[in-house]
Amino acid sequence: MKKYIHNKPIEPDEIFIDSQNLPEFNTHQFEGRLEKSISIKSIVFLGVFFLLIGVIYVSKIWVLQVNKGDIYAQQGENNRLRNTVVFSERGIIYDRNKVELAWNERGEDDSFSSRRYIQTLGVAHLIGYAKYPSKDNYGFYYREDFEGIEGTEKAYNEKLKGKNGVKILEINALGKIQSQNILTPPKDGENILLSIDSNLNNKLYGTIENFSKIYGFIGGAAVIMDVNSGELLAMTSYPEYNSQILAEGDDSEKINNYINGKSKPFLNRIIQGAYTPGSIIKPVMAIGVLNEKIIDPNKKILSTGSISLPNPYDSTKFSIFKDWKALGWVDLREAIAFSSDVYFYTVGGGFGDQKGIGISNIEKYSKLFGFGEKTNINLQGEINRSIPTPEWKVINFSGDPWRIGDTYNTVIGQYGYQLTPIQVVRAISAIANYGTLLTPKLLLGEKQLFGDTRDVKISKEYFDIVREGMRMAVTEGTGQSLNMKDIHIAVKTGTAQVGISNAYVNSWSVGFFPYENPRYAFVVMMERGPANNDVGATSVTRQMFDWMVQNTPEYLK
Repeated sequence: MKKYIHNKPIEPDEIFIDSQNLPEFNTHQFEGRLEKSISIKSIVFLGVFFLLIGVIYVSKIWVLQVNKGDIYAQQGENNRLRNTVVFSERGIIYDRNKVELAWNERGEDDSFSSRRYIQTLGVAHLIGYAKYPSKDNYGFYYREDFEGIEGTEKAYNEKLKGKNGVKILEINALGKIQSQNILTPPKDGENILLSIDSNLNNKLYGTIENFSKIYGFIGGAAVIMDVNSGELLAMTSYPEYNSQILAEGDDSEKINNYINGKSKPFLNRIIQGAYTPGSIIKPVMAIGVLNEKIIDPNKKILSTGSISLPNPYDSTKFSIFKDWKALGWVDLREAIAFSSDVYFYTVGGGFGDQKGIGISNIEKYSKLFGFGEKTNINLQGEINRSIPTPEWKVINFSGDPWRIGDTYNTVIGQYGYQLTPIQVVRAISAIANYGTLLTPKLLLGEKQLFGDTRDVKISKEYFDIVREGMRMAVTEGTGQSLNMKDIHIAVKTGTAQVGISNAYVNSWSVGFFPYENPRYAFVVMMERGPANNDVGATSVTRQMFDWMVQNTPEYLK
């Protein structure tokens, strides 16, 4: 008989069912188990959960299809149509004779040309090098242009690099190119024509290298500048790097040797090397002496080989300032020709009844001829050093006062005096052209613009006296090895003592040619050789002129 609870019938098997009392039931088939219905709470929880998932799904569809539908459609199109760079050809660098110094060759992948550099020695610092365009791991270019790093490649990078174009590629589902079209054609870079003669550069470099290895110099440099235009005919620095190796960047061993070696091949000694000049500043000091009317140029001063000053703190002792040798009686022209230190001590700092120009005028005329300032040559990294003055000494020597001996040493280009070869060649050019200070130029035919020149307003007569002294150095004095029948040269030699106990010297040879109608000024500097060595920059200069007589006589006329 069925009973009803809440209008529901009760089945017989629902009465007193207890699985613990019915061990014969197959529990794995749920026999003897009392089943319970799912609770309302669980049903509600599941409903809310699936409703939330539905809302999220519908929202995502809304974002993809409606809110950002146009954006994703464009991205999808871009996955099918891809823009890529079309590389421009970098401009070619030529020397003045149209010899290619840097050019392009097509690479194996044909995407862009490889940069190639002439392997002739002596032009690396002038040309520099450029880095290639670079890809990331996904094949996309993060650097789309060649980038000039040093030398002309950097100085004229904007001219050389041109402008890349754009190409559109149609890509199929397999990632292969179906078609391609150029949207914007590339514009190749400009070629540039340097004023440098690369063969002359090579000769100078080889001679400096040879003399360095034989006579123990650690390096050297040479520069030749047109005294009327400022164009550089030659500019070389030893040692140097290989532009091709640095551009490609694959030879890590060689590059590490460049970086860690003691020879400093990255140092462009023409513009980045500051060196004690020694006697090569005497022509500039002589112009100052004449312009200040300190001495009649024909008055003679006796050089017995040294000059002595009483010690201000002990009258029984003397400070002795030596000449390189006893030269006897010399006037101003002879003092330049034979490089008398005693003469310039006397007219620089004064001695006995002879007045000197003093340190303030030494600074004045040094700056008047461009010492103590950059030349503004269009190359990266040009440096400058201060001229020694009392103020400079206070800063660098813990307040130590200036003494007359400091003036003596400064007027002959010693003490803290330091110059770059490019500063020196500009000053010598100004002596050769009667007082126009030029900005050095690298491009053939490049003009001196407003602000590139400065006039040293000094009487032509004083320039002539100094020039005569420099010519006498060749005919009678310290530069007699340059006395040649094919070309008349004016020169000033210099040997600057450097290092502990003056154990080393910088050897200089500076001047201009032809003497009668100057066209070029030159500077040759041999760096830090043994003090007891009597072969130096003048020997390098002589080999340079011997080569020019045979190979480039057009520069000597």
